[in-house]
Amino acid sequence: MLRKCVVKGRFYPSSPESLRKEIERLKPETSSNISAKGIIIPHAGYIYSGKVAVSTVSVVKPKRRIIALGTNHTGIGRTFSVFPEGEWEMPFANVKIDTELANKIIDDDLIKEDYSAHLHEHSIEVALPILQYFFGNFELVPMVCGISEVNTYQKVARRIYEAVKDIQDEIMIVASSDMTHYEEDSGARKKDSIAIESILKLDEEELIEKVEEYNISMCGIAPVSILLHCCKLLKANKAEVVLYQTSGDASGDYSSVVGYLGAVIH
Repeated sequence: MLRKCVVKGRFYPSSPESLRKEIERLKPETSSNISAKGIIIPHAGYIYSGKVAVSTVSVVKPKRRIIALGTNHTGIGRTFSVFPEGEWEMPFANVKIDTELANKIIDDDLIKEDYSAHLHEHSIEVALPILQYFFGNFELVPMVCGISEVNTYQKVARRIYEAVKDIQDEIMIVASSDMTHYEEDSGARKKDSIAIESILKLDEEELIEKVEEYNISMCGIAPVSILLHCCKLLKANKAEVVLYQTSGDASGDYSSVVGYLGAVIH
């Protein structure tokens, strides 16, 4: 099955030439080569969150197999929905689904084969051109993640771990999330700093508690929680912020912003 682009020309440029120029405009002057277990990147339009996403992907070592954990904004589909085979259309080149790995992750109880959750969801799509620019060709397992309980996130993480533990050097996990939504800039930054503190501890349980306690409107709590637990199972012991910004840094309007985090776990 071919999954067609749904936000091309709106969230990111539609032509390969324009898309490449936009990523190069956002690319930092220096980069590094971190062998990351996982990364957290935002999923807004590139004009707002592109610098954070590009800066984050630019510092990690390319991997040839990606598991992308997206946020479910539409409410469509199963709670944990894997797109199991085919390709995703992209301006640079189509991305092939890693069917072998997808089938290892899908189970009968929790993680389901489900195309519907992906058809109108943008949170994974916006990451792919940036990953293609820096990584070249790779194969993809896309999973849209809905809201659940922490023990369920941990079960999903363990399932992913069991599928990748013997090939982990080939794999990077990408969690897609924006942070606080539509609050005044200073308040958004304060709330997000609380969530980021838990992320840097690799503590998904504390993260969920803080998000609830402080009413932090972080849309990707599910993918980030799964990422944190899975990376710990993969023996990660360090998380670093690459860049944090709000939409106000791009628009100049600080009265109502969205927060964007780029982080690396290794």
